[in-house]
Amino acid sequence: MEQSNILFQKKFVENLLPQKSPFVMVDKIYAYSENTIVSGLKIRKENIFFHSGILVESGLIEHMAQSVALHTGYQFFLKQKQAPTGYIGSIKEIEIFELPIFGDEIKTTVTILHEFAGITLVAISSTLNDQEIAKGQMKTILAK
Repeated sequence: MEQSNILFQKKFVENLLPQKSPFVMVDKIYAYSENTIVSGLKIRKENIFFHSGILVESGLIEHMAQSVALHTGYQFFLKQKQAPTGYIGSIKEIEIFELPIFGDEIKTTVTILHEFAGITLVAISSTLNDQEIAKGQMKTILAK
């Protein structure tokens, strides 16, 4: 089952993630398919990773990780099943080129590269105004 060009907002998205406010770092789904998701986050002053006018590096990385979790959460939602808890197994080759500021809206694309036995390797790219600001790979593991 494939869906794209959808736009789900904050309340729906929060229900798909194990994180709860104020730690939720994704507030939109722009597109979804079996192997990808495009998520979004508007940078707000009340964000716990917002300091000195910017979203700090750890906040951007957490946004990327939650975008991966969002793909799993939405996938299980479509199957009408409870999503299992997942864990970051590794973060690899993260490069950050620019940090977003208050009011910016970042979009992150997660692409599944390999998936086997509950272990998933993904490529992640975050953009701001269609310019890549961060990229990397993560490996996640679903709890059994």
